[in-house]
Amino acid sequence: MVTKQYTGSPDEANLRRADSLAREIFSDVANKWALLIIEALGESTLRFGELRNEIEGISHKMLTQNLRMLERNGLVSRTVHPVVPPRVEYALTEPGLALRVTIEGLCHWTHRYLGHIETSRHRFDA
Repeated sequence: MVTKQYTGSPDEANLRRADSLAREIFSDVANKWALLIIEALGESTLRFGELRNEIEGISHKMLTQNLRMLERNGLVSRTVHPVVPPRVEYALTEPGLALRVTIEGLCHWTHRYLGHIETSRHRFDA
C-alpha cells in the first residue's frame, strides 16, 4: 500500500483534493465498521472476541482489517501479552479518543433525527 507523505502543505490537509493525505485518512475512518469499533472501544480496553461481540454483524475478517487500519493510523493501540494462549487487547489512543468525541456527536444526531429520516424515507419510497 502506497501512502502519501505529509509535508505540512495545506494541499495535504485539503479533503477536496483527490491526492490529499487528509482525504485518505478520512476515507479510512469514515466507514461504518471503523466508526462502530471506535464507539465500542470507548475508554475501555477490549480483547478481539469482546470487541466482536460488541459489534453485531461484523465478520472476523472485517474486524481484523479495520483494527489493522486503525492501528496503522495511530487511532488504536494493540497490546500483545506474552502468555499462552496469547492475549491481545485493543484500546483507543489519544487521537482515537479525540475522534470518538466526534463520533459520539454523530450517534446523538442519529438518535435525534431517526424518526425524521424514517418518515422521509417512507414518503420518498411511496
